[in-house]
Amino acid sequence: MIRINQLSLPLNHEPEAIRNAILERLGIPSDDLINFTVFKRSYDARKKNSEIKFIYVIDLEARNEEELLKRFDGDNQIGVAPDTNYYPVPDAPANLQERPVVIGFGPCGLFAALILAQAGYRPIVLERGKEVRQRTKDTWALWRQKQLTTESNVQFGEGGAGLFSDGKLYSQIKDPKFYGRKVMHEFVKAGAPEEILYISKPHIGTFRLTGVVSEMREEIKRLGGEVRFESRVTDFIINDGQMEGVVLADGEVINSRHVVLALGHSSRDTFRKIHERGVYVEAKPFAVGFRVEHPQSLIDRARLGKYAGHPELGAADYKLTYQAKNGRPVYSFCMCPGGTVVAATSEEGRVVTNGMSQYSRNERNANAAIVVGITPEKDFPGDVMAGIDLQEKLEEKAYELGGSDYCAPGQLVGDFIRGVPSTEFGKVVPSYKPGVKLGDLHKALPSYVIEAIQEALPEFGKQIKGFDRHDAILTGIETRTSSPVRITRDRESLQSLNTKGLYPAGEGAGYAGGILSAGVDGIKVAEAVALDMLAQLDKAGA
Repeated sequence: MIRINQLSLPLNHEPEAIRNAILERLGIPSDDLINFTVFKRSYDARKKNSEIKFIYVIDLEARNEEELLKRFDGDNQIGVAPDTNYYPVPDAPANLQERPVVIGFGPCGLFAALILAQAGYRPIVLERGKEVRQRTKDTWALWRQKQLTTESNVQFGEGGAGLFSDGKLYSQIKDPKFYGRKVMHEFVKAGAPEEILYISKPHIGTFRLTGVVSEMREEIKRLGGEVRFESRVTDFIINDGQMEGVVLADGEVINSRHVVLALGHSSRDTFRKIHERGVYVEAKPFAVGFRVEHPQSLIDRARLGKYAGHPELGAADYKLTYQAKNGRPVYSFCMCPGGTVVAATSEEGRVVTNGMSQYSRNERNANAAIVVGITPEKDFPGDVMAGIDLQEKLEEKAYELGGSDYCAPGQLVGDFIRGVPSTEFGKVVPSYKPGVKLGDLHKALPSYVIEAIQEALPEFGKQIKGFDRHDAILTGIETRTSSPVRITRDRESLQSLNTKGLYPAGEGAGYAGGILSAGVDGIKVAEAVALDMLAQLDKAGA
């Protein structure tokens, strides 16, 4: 196949314009173009009010491809299309008795289990939370009625923390084997819109993602896998550095020498247990801050200019970075166009925020986390679990500042910059449920974080006009940007450095950040598990 890069067309082009542009670019008659697919579609809006065009990457089949490639030899925009097919691991043999265990059913655990099931390894999935429909009801109970279910919420349950988010499916990870394409194809197969295969910043949205995840679960079961909800792992059986099995909360023991640890970043009790059992764990940097909300129309105008509101472009997003004078990096994180700020705690007496969008992204406000990077060496030295301890302390303070009923503390951006408490809202109405209690967010986070965000907000206002408007809303706090620990693994085998048969994976283990990268990591680990199981069978047979 041939790939054409940088094929430019107007926003409002007709569908047949793509074919015509291919023919013109290659200089071939219509009959010579056998077929084509859009590999990627993006747009460049960096120059305000200039003409915005779609930029396509096209993969195609044509007659006389070798001759065409010779004609365009030296043209860096036309060449051989890379092979993006997924090549699975060998199927499990019929005599395989052992079943691998996957702990956690977020994006990483979902894809680890799916790949293993597709190859016939019959994985057993253990998820502490509930299936997606019931989990949704429990999550809404916190948002609407201030009723928290600690094992079924934004963090725990089928779909993981990524379910109640924007459903973003893009990442900056290196992906030479195109595992990301496998992730996308499986999502589409399960009901996601086909456009996620080619648009530059694909997303599914929470409500669509619930149906996709449940369909993938049923596929795992059809292929011989087992998915068990409300099955919290409370202990690990490790003998002489070899994983032997896991213990559930009800005392049941499941024996397996291949365990995928696909925890989310909020499984604090499990982090502490594996550390107690001697599994190698190290502290890692993460970030803390607040959610900020603006009218989506403000962001659209700032990013898209005269094209703001164009139906082909949708709600605009942003990505901001700043280096504060105190040496701290400040940046936007998990930006949700046309979305809402949501209560994301999984523990009683604590407040945590997150952002969420539906597929339509048509809510009134845009929101993003504005966070400051912190490190174990400087900010939480000592014990490996010190980052978790810090998170818990900050979340308890936020709970107190919000009124001790799961409402969140908030402050207007203008008041935050000036250092005075807020007493009433302006035109920007906060979307966080159960509610926002205005006050002084300076009390919510360490002084070095507050100072860095105070300094950064006016600078962000220079990049996006109105970003530092007085009545934009800050809602506290954002602490679970990523896992505060890394369950370190060997680069080749993907097993724990000191516990054979344990495969730390995904965001909770410190190897992913978002739905796509977590799914990709799940595929990698599943392949490693399958190959090791086959190797052990061969050794036993020899």
